[in-house]
Parts: sequence; C-alpha cells; structure tokens
Amino acid sequence: MTDPKLLIEIIGWAAAALILASYILLSLGRLEPRGYVYQWMNVIGAAGFVLNSGYNGAMPSAGLNVVWAAMGLYTLWAVWRARAKTQAAD
Repeated sequence: MTDPKLLIEIIGWAAAALILASYILLSLGRLEPRGYVYQWMNVIGAAGFVLNSGYNGAMPSAGLNVVWAAMGLYTLWAVWRARAKTQAAD
C-alpha cells in the first residue's frame, strides 16, 4: 500500500469509528441529538467517508455522506440560531 492510500484508509476507519461512537453515545443517552458534539462527530465522520469513498470510487457512498454532512451542518446552524434567539430574548 502506498502512503496516500494508507492515509485514506486510516481516514476511512477513523470516520467509521467516529460515526459509530456518536451513535453509541447517542443511544446510551450520553449525547443529545441536537447537540453540538453529536452533530460535529457526524459531520467530521461523514467528511472522512466522502474522502475515503471518493478516493476508492464508491460514488454512491460518497454522495450519501455529502448529504449526511450537509444535514449535520444544517442542524448545527439551526441549533446555533435557536440558541442565539433564546439568549437574545433573555
């Protein structure tokens, strides 16, 4: 395996571990679904999958993870906006 390929594989496995960890922590009640930590774990994990899938030519997986990351970023924005609105009202 060449160095770039090894790095892409490490990124892919780290992404898988991050998304799995986020789901486990969510299921155990350690993370909130609209919390920053859970959403960032998913966005970063999805970005790693996009890189790994795209590099390996798995375009359906890459596309799915682009949408997954976009959903996470949208949720982060919506949560931030709602919290900012609540703080402004106080």
